[in-house]
Amino acid sequence: MNHCSRRTFLKMGGAGLAAWLVPTIGWAALHPDRTRRTLSFYNTHTEERLSVCYFKGGAYSSRAMKKINHILRDHRTGSIRAIDPRLMDLLFDVNQRLGCSSPFHIICGYRSPKTNAQLRRKSSGVARHSYHMQGRAIDIRLPDCNTSRLHKACLKLQAGGVGYYPRSDFVHVDTGAFRTWHG
Repeated sequence: MNHCSRRTFLKMGGAGLAAWLVPTIGWAALHPDRTRRTLSFYNTHTEERLSVCYFKGGAYSSRAMKKINHILRDHRTGSIRAIDPRLMDLLFDVNQRLGCSSPFHIICGYRSPKTNAQLRRKSSGVARHSYHMQGRAIDIRLPDCNTSRLHKACLKLQAGGVGYYPRSDFVHVDTGAFRTWHG
């Protein structure tokens, strides 16, 4: 039978109590590598690249988010809109799940109302009130990960909208309610 000395018991209890009392942000500060979120992008239309730490020390970096807003701009009009940071968190979670090393290839990020209307005239698959127009959606692919695997990883998160477009070789994700579809 294992016996625990009083001193060992008190040390273990004290350590457990300290861990319970330390707020999450305080714990994260003790482990800064767990609070850093970095993403890499390649815009397939402008050929621009970006690798940026958008979250550090418990806060989103406004400087990094401006860079993200720029690379995800409407490439047709040049219009820029603030991108929902939760969309970046969703991509970060997808990347963590897949462990892919390639940057996310951007098929479509922000889409201006003008561009959305033009695309709706050409395709019935473009939503009238698309989350792209709110900076809350992105169409992506990962070169070192097949699109089917990317789609499955997005579905497993059970977060936001997930559209699968195998013929066009991309996956749509957004920060709306969880729902799925095939295009």
